[in-house]
Amino acid sequence: MSIGSERITSAGADDIERAAEAALRPKSLNDFVGQRVVRDQLSLVLDAAKGRGASPDHVLLSGPPGLGKTTLAMIIAAELGVSLRVTSGPAIQHAGDLAAVLSSLDEGEVLFIDEIHRLARPAEELLYVAMEDFRVDVVVGKGAGASAIPLSLPRFTAVGATTRAGLLPAPLRDRFGFTGHLDFYDAGELERVITRSAGLLGVDLDGDAAAEIASRSRGTPRIANRLLRRVRDWAQVRGTGRLDLAAARAALEVYEVDKLGLDRLDRAVLTALCTRFGGGPVGLSTLAVTVGEEPETVETVAEPYLVREGLMGRTPRGRIATPLTWKHLGLVPPADAGSNAS
Repeated sequence: MSIGSERITSAGADDIERAAEAALRPKSLNDFVGQRVVRDQLSLVLDAAKGRGASPDHVLLSGPPGLGKTTLAMIIAAELGVSLRVTSGPAIQHAGDLAAVLSSLDEGEVLFIDEIHRLARPAEELLYVAMEDFRVDVVVGKGAGASAIPLSLPRFTAVGATTRAGLLPAPLRDRFGFTGHLDFYDAGELERVITRSAGLLGVDLDGDAAAEIASRSRGTPRIANRLLRRVRDWAQVRGTGRLDLAAARAALEVYEVDKLGLDRLDRAVLTALCTRFGGGPVGLSTLAVTVGEEPETVETVAEPYLVREGLMGRTPRGRIATPLTWKHLGLVPPADAGSNAS
């Protein structure tokens, strides 16, 4: 097996949660719910490439976690009838690591690089040449006697996924022939995702229960499927086995997901912001330490949804609570709340 990569053959038997997620992934663009614009554009790119009998352009997918970037990479490989090689930016620490992955690719294969914005700079520069010229330069020797031997690569399609497209350097971003941005799902789309998943899981799901789960899923299919499985567990152990509205509400209460879709981390962040810092402004690092999490976790997991729902504001001086935050937590804001936000 190449360094930092693996071929997709089956879900890991030692990881039940990942196996469950993999079983619910759509296998084709026709089965993929939502993201209509990206889906239509990508379908055109793939159909044109298949018509020419050539590999499609490299694909960059951006957007928040859980919206389907990895699933789309798998679908691209399936639609092309080729295998998929998976690696990630953090796994590629040296140019040699990436060279080992690239040199073992087969003709037409799809290389999926998750969190591509976290590639080490030497590997990044190697990827430029590989994507554009389909070759890598293998350095032999050290110091003044070192020499670079060009090694030809089979034509492949790189699919990069990133949650932070702004961190990608322009030279790398420009080498992708197609760029698609995935947006959060609306409630109707999530209901379709949940209904489809319930059918695959073989459970009876009422329409109002699907709507309830969708409304608390933060616009994210991964979360919707996770909550569906937790409601299924509750219905199996404490209910009648049927996923009705009462089962959905009871299960989501047990797992501390409130009516706005906020979980423990979200409420901890908002509660600390209001009760310890008077509504802010407060710096991200200080807020993260207060809730016992890493700043990156708060910034990438909790903050995007809180800002989107109007429960948190970002200012040059730090994060602030909004009037909706105080109302949702059942707290009374101080008279000067938000006065220092500017």
